[in-house]
Amino acid sequence: MKMFLLVLASASLFQPGFAQTAPTVLTVTAPPNISAKAGETTKAILSVTVASGYHANSNKPVDAYLIPLHLAWSPGPLTAASVVFPKPQTQKLGFSAKPVSVFTGTFAIVTQFKVAGDAVPYQACDDRSCLPPATIEVSVPVVIGK
Repeated sequence: MKMFLLVLASASLFQPGFAQTAPTVLTVTAPPNISAKAGETTKAILSVTVASGYHANSNKPVDAYLIPLHLAWSPGPLTAASVVFPKPQTQKLGFSAKPVSVFTGTFAIVTQFKVAGDAVPYQACDDRSCLPPATIEVSVPVVIGK
């Protein structure tokens, strides 16, 4: 299986005029691996944790000006057929007259994948023999700025 680029985006608020380093508020733990044969379906469950004292807007915020939590997978031998977020919480926060839809603590996001019928692992060979088929996991940190 080839790896995908994962983008999990949420807005961060910063006070203008102050140089600051953004704290790590959102952490994502991916499954150790995903296994499936060509033409099959499989799923990946990501464990997402929002640091104590913070929240992330849900994937369907109540106000249009709030930026939703979004999960995107880059194209490859797997196609994301569906992404399922958990049921969000509603909280009354100081900046909004009505409750907002948020995620806090630890929760799971489940992606159902369809594996391409022609998906194959890579194989390395020298001039006399070939090694068993293998996969390589690639992680790419993503920083989203505004």
